[in-house]
Amino acid sequence: MNGETRMNSTKNASLIVSPEDRILVTGATGFIGCRVVNALLNLGINNLRCLTRPSSKMNGLDEVLRAHQISAKVEIMTGNLLSPQDCADAAEGVSVVFHLAAGRGEKSFPDAFMNSVVSTRNLLDACVKQGTLRRFVNMSSFAVYKNEGNPQWRLLDESAPVEERPESRGNAYCFAKTEQDNIVMDYAQRFNIPYVLIRPGWVYGPGNPGIHGRVGIGTFGIFLHLGGGNTIPLTYVDNCAEATVLAGLTKGTDGEVFNIVDDNLPSSRQFLRLYKRNVKQFKSIYVPHSVSYVLCRIWEWYSKWSKGQLPPAYNRKMWHASWKKTHYSNAKLKSRVGWQPSVSTSEGLRLYFDSCRAGAPRA
Repeated sequence: MNGETRMNSTKNASLIVSPEDRILVTGATGFIGCRVVNALLNLGINNLRCLTRPSSKMNGLDEVLRAHQISAKVEIMTGNLLSPQDCADAAEGVSVVFHLAAGRGEKSFPDAFMNSVVSTRNLLDACVKQGTLRRFVNMSSFAVYKNEGNPQWRLLDESAPVEERPESRGNAYCFAKTEQDNIVMDYAQRFNIPYVLIRPGWVYGPGNPGIHGRVGIGTFGIFLHLGGGNTIPLTYVDNCAEATVLAGLTKGTDGEVFNIVDDNLPSSRQFLRLYKRNVKQFKSIYVPHSVSYVLCRIWEWYSKWSKGQLPPAYNRKMWHASWKKTHYSNAKLKSRVGWQPSVSTSEGLRLYFDSCRAGAPRA
């Protein structure tokens, strides 16, 4: 696997589990999931239960297990988190849950709610009944942050407010992830479940092709570059997985939120220039921030005026979250759990562009 995780320096870290403790990884065949399994194995933790969907592609996870030449204690379980019984089976005897499973590319609010919120509630219910859980590690997202009412050059860190009305952004993923975080914190309060929330920026790498919406959007054969000089909150997938495992297993992080971004982040303009140079050339038009804000406001107004005839896909809340000039920090990860990105941004971008150019399939 490209960008092989390197965690040897952290093996002596103060962890809440021993190598014999059973750890559940949901979404273990996913883009981040198979790397989390790899990072756990690198720490010498191999009593793993990997929950996969019946339709999941096993290539990435199989590659990880072959590389470690271990499978005796790695249990592959097929199931559906919408099934309470499957959740009960998955949670049996588990000490830590890395909950990475989520719907991908869903635009429907009901589907996103079912696959992120209802599934998480089912899993939490199963963990409460088991009574063996030491920590529930929930994969959240930068999408939950509000990023409004602050100076343009503000720092977005773990203290930033989250969306109070996520449905108003018109984005099903934002809504589902915000509600998922809320239900985890609710169960923590009601049932004393220890938890950690992981919020990565844009997780990129081989297997996740395409250009993120923070850079711009393609429409009518033209790419509208909306990011301009904004910093892009990139994290290479192996770096993200290592950070997730460290934050999830280190003692003293219960109830904490950790944002994940790499060092030396490029601007949107720099990223787009590198993409064109290394992957393919295409026509793009830069839309100044003042213009994109006005366009989002007009779109929002027309959507309300037409009573939903035009979905509110673009609005001022989305503009603040995606295209407002913002800086990011990984200081908390470094100071609290000793994380350092093992793949540099320059190397990560090289691996990513190589895979995009080669047409690597989506993980």
